[in-house]
Amino acid sequence: MSRSVLLQLARDSIQEVLQAQRTIDKLALLKKHPLLNEKIATTVNIYINKELKGSASSSSATKSLLEDIIYNAKKSAFEDANFKPLTTSEYLSCEVELLLITPDGVISEKDSSILKH
Repeated sequence: MSRSVLLQLARDSIQEVLQAQRTIDKLALLKKHPLLNEKIATTVNIYINKELKGSASSSSATKSLLEDIIYNAKKSAFEDANFKPLTTSEYLSCEVELLLITPDGVISEKDSSILKH
């Protein structure tokens, strides 16, 4: 199964920090996926071996979905005060969970690690 656009965006956001380069083409994504322009609050959780290793949430929908996912993915991976920043090897073996907080309820997506155990 292929990774959803939203989960891929979360992964790409973390990878940008690890590689110290900007790789996300925001304009192309917004053009191809207009939903990314909507203001939707998100939570990004990172798990390693089923244990939480980082989390970041928006308290309200003030940013576009695109910006919110990028911000929370980076924050959960590198700025969660409860955990050490994610390393490249941890990134390759982590699971990423994305929660969209919508007026109709929470939509949850999770993807498995890049490297299979």
